[in-house]
Amino acid sequence: MMDAQTRIKQQVTTNPVVLYMKGTPQFPQCGFSGAAIQMLRACGGPSLFTVDVLADPEIRDGIKSYGNWPTIPQLYIKGEFVGGSDIMREMFEQGELQKLLQAAEG
Repeated sequence: MMDAQTRIKQQVTTNPVVLYMKGTPQFPQCGFSGAAIQMLRACGGPSLFTVDVLADPEIRDGIKSYGNWPTIPQLYIKGEFVGGSDIMREMFEQGELQKLLQAAEG
């Protein structure tokens, strides 16, 4: 079985948009994850690949070191770490998140 870092790298490089979150898009388990899903849906970008970190403790710990970011949710677009919900909100309000997601479709 692959270690968490290898699995995360595979997830973020084989899916254009990846959100590591608490819960699922249908049932987010924290307000920040819920807000992240709402913003991504509002952008109407490409298909979203989500990972429920509550279901996988290895990924939950691993993603914090992978992205060098202490909190969840974490958004990756085309393999690049974008940020957590605060950064996503700023980018969304400035129209930057929409542009990144549109570019990821190509």
